[in-house]
This record gives sequence, C-alpha cells and structure tokens, in this order.
Amino acid sequence: MKKYLISIASVTLMILNVSCNDYLDEIPDNRLELDTDEKITRLLGSGYANHLFVFTTEMMSDNVDDRGNLQTSYSILQDEMYAWKDIQEIGNESPKRIWETYYLAIATANEALDAIEKAGNPERLNPQRGEALMIRAFHHFYLVNVFAKHYSTAGGETDLGIVYMEEPETTVKPAYKREPVAEIYRKIERDIAEALPMIDDNIYEVPKYHFNRRAAYAFAARFYLFYRKYDKVIACANEVLGENPTRVLRDLTRISSLVREFAPIAEDYVKPEQNANLLLMTGYSQLGRIFGNYSVGKKYMHSKYLAGTETTQCNGPWGTYVEGMFYLPSLSYTAGYIAVPKLPNLFEYTDPVAGIGYRRTVYSALHTDETLLCRAEAYIMQENYDAATEDLALWMSQHTTSSTALTRELVNNYYSAQPYYKPDDPTPKKQLNPEIPVVSEEQENFLQCLVQFRRIETIFEGLRWFDIKRFGIVIYRRYLDENNTVTVTDELKLDDQRRAIQLPASVISAGMEPNPR
Repeated sequence: MKKYLISIASVTLMILNVSCNDYLDEIPDNRLELDTDEKITRLLGSGYANHLFVFTTEMMSDNVDDRGNLQTSYSILQDEMYAWKDIQEIGNESPKRIWETYYLAIATANEALDAIEKAGNPERLNPQRGEALMIRAFHHFYLVNVFAKHYSTAGGETDLGIVYMEEPETTVKPAYKREPVAEIYRKIERDIAEALPMIDDNIYEVPKYHFNRRAAYAFAARFYLFYRKYDKVIACANEVLGENPTRVLRDLTRISSLVREFAPIAEDYVKPEQNANLLLMTGYSQLGRIFGNYSVGKKYMHSKYLAGTETTQCNGPWGTYVEGMFYLPSLSYTAGYIAVPKLPNLFEYTDPVAGIGYRRTVYSALHTDETLLCRAEAYIMQENYDAATEDLALWMSQHTTSSTALTRELVNNYYSAQPYYKPDDPTPKKQLNPEIPVVSEEQENFLQCLVQFRRIETIFEGLRWFDIKRFGIVIYRRYLDENNTVTVTDELKLDDQRRAIQLPASVISAGMEPNPR
C-alpha cells in the first residue's frame, strides 16, 4: 500500500476554528502515516466524539424543573441552557464542544476514507470504509438535530441545516455554507446505505466501542424513525432484535443482586458485557455528578415531584406506582432529586500525586431497549397496533415488576381516560402536534403510551429533547417552591426559534449564518 500522510492539525483546522497562528505553531512532522490497514483501523478508533450532547439537550428538555430555593446551579452554562438562551459560556458540556468534537470525529472519518480511496478502495478495507461512513453519518445526524429544526417535509428543503463534510480539509481559512436539513438527511441516508453491508465485527478488539453490526443497524433504525421511513425502521430494528428480542434486551433483573446505590448500578449499566449495550462512548463530562448522587448542579433537577407525576415514579398502564416498580431504580435523595443510575462518575488522573485530572463518564449511545421502541413507533405510524402492542408489552414486562399484561384494549382505555398535562396539574400525557397529523384516537393513545415509555427509557440520555421536537410538544419552565407550588416562567411554543440551538458564537463570527431568532 502507498503511504498517505495526514497532519493532525489539518484534520481539526476548520472544525475547531483555530487561528492561522495556531495552525502554524503545530510541529510540521506531527503526522500520522496511514500506510497500513491496521493504522487506518486504529485511526477510526479515535473517530468518536469525546464530548457529549447529553447535558445540553437534557437541560433544555422538560426533564428538569427550577428548584433554586433548594439548590444552586453548576455554572452559568447550566443557567443558559435551562433558560433556552443563546449560549455564550464554554466548557466540556457546551454546544461549542459538541460542534468542535463532532466535526473532529467527522474529519477523522474523512481522512480514513481518503486513505482508503487513494489505496484503490480494496475489498479488504470494506469494513474500515463501512465504519468510517457510519461515523460520518452518526455525527452529522446529531449536529443537525442539535443545531437545526427537526426534519420536516414542509420546511426541510429551506430550513437551515449544517455543513456536511465529505472531504478532508486542506485549506487554512475555508468558507462554508449551511445546507438545508433535507439535504443533510439525504446524505446521511446515502452514507448509511453504503456502510451497512460493509460492517464487520471481526476487525474490532472491543466491538461495543465501535460501529459493530448491531450498533450500525440500531443507529439506522433511529435515523429512519426521525426521517419517517417506517418500513426501513422495522427492517433495521429486526436486524438488531432478532426473532427473540428478550435475549438481547437489558437484563434489569440482575440489578436486584447489586447494592442499591448509584455507583455500582451505573457502572453495571454501561458494561460491554450487557447484551443491550450496542455502542458505548466515553466523554469528558460532569454527567455522573450532575445526574448522579451528588448535590452538584441540582438547581435544575429531576425532582421527586416531577418523577412522581410524569416519569419514573408515576402511575401508568403498569398500575399504581410503588417503590421498586421499575427494575432500574430511580433513587430518591433528601435534597429532593431523583437519579437513575446510567452514567457513572469516573475520574481520569493526569497527575495522581497532585490528585488532578478530568471527570469522565461512559454513555450507552445505542441500546436494544430504545431500538425496540423505535420499532413500536414505526408500527404505530403504520397503524399496526397489534404488532406495536407486542413490542410495548415486552418493554413493560422487562422494565417493571407489574403483573399486568399490556393489551391493545388497556392502552386505549388507559390513555383515553388520562387528562392532558397542565403545568400546575401535570400528567405524562402532553398534547402531540407532529407534522403528520394523528389519524385516530387509537393512534394517539398508542403514541401517548410510546412517548411515555420512551421518556422513561431515555431519561438522562439527552434524547427527550429530540422527541419534544419530533412530536411538537409544548414545554414550560416551572419554578417549584418547597411546597411544589408551580410558577411558570417561560414557554417553548411550537414555532419558537429556540428549538434549534444557536451555533457557537465563534462559528458565527467566522462567517457561518446563525439560526434565526
């Protein structure tokens, strides 16, 4: 194979928005020679973002309320996120870091693809090409869903998207123009379609930290759900779940053998050995503290009041909630918040003697339980309620101790009888305003069930924000005093431009068109 050199500086140049001087300060021979298959494979191991979108989107969702009378915020950054402001602060959890590190991952994938192409696209490198394409599609998918409106057939051709990077960056000060959301989705679909047949788990030492085959199909199912191509959602989910989904869903009953404390359960949740975990990502992050069993950043908390009326401690088709109803517990603390142990609080020492380093976490970016709900939603949108009932019933039986069997009749009766949410009289049932109108009362009942299950399944994973956008859910900012008396301080309506998070200030100042406000 010929040798191809990539400068680490050139990989990151446009995305990190560094100055000319920063670029020229790089050591000229700080290069990686992509002269073997193994080196290309190793390069792709670094092609996954090491900062996460989770904190940003979770703070902007309705999974938190303002309890400022009890706790303080972690930072000005957290204040800005909660208030749906155009964020100026930077830090490991900021939109700026999402933009930088997700584009850096894309740049890494593009360098690998370039090296493979220059080598003549040999068949032996198909697995590496497949992984690179999936990395590129995956990171663009989250960039467009964070920094743009949700995909729609009505506005997708004109709504501002992002820049889809398809080539390695080679110039010092390039100029880029944002493409429409619909165009970004078309390119993501193209990359996924090419990548899926190429994925080969045999090239990985630890497949769960790469786009292994099941992870690739799980991401494809999630993407097609957002794209509203429901036949493809079902086909891709079937590849993940197989004929007997029970065998690959999370074994939550084993939690009963663990100490009922945050750390051991959270660490078990993200083990590669867990069948449910498909793609694990690590990140420099305070998530394990802010969403964990610490008082840090709990001014904006998922309170026991919120959990008891809307999420992990509320009534549902499983019956009246009792302590221990869910196998994965929502742990209650005296400060008033609950924590679902999913994100371990880890520490990477850079100087063990001085005791300094970085806080990190491990995140289950793709898992089978969410894929099951993707398939259930696709069945609902196709009005195949019997198939949807099977998936929803399986989810409920795997996650709760309830002896109640979920049936089609139960879904209809339960959700028809539920009142709609009001800020001062909350329920899990919120008005759904998707672009494609709901066709019947039964479809709405099933969607309400699906949305409630998804909210519980993905709590503290950052995905609720995207469901709010997809289903057109109006959410509120609520201040709760010590008696849980509600004061509404803001409202995010359907046409609110803040549903698309503003681009980082440095990117706008470099010439990128901002989101309208």
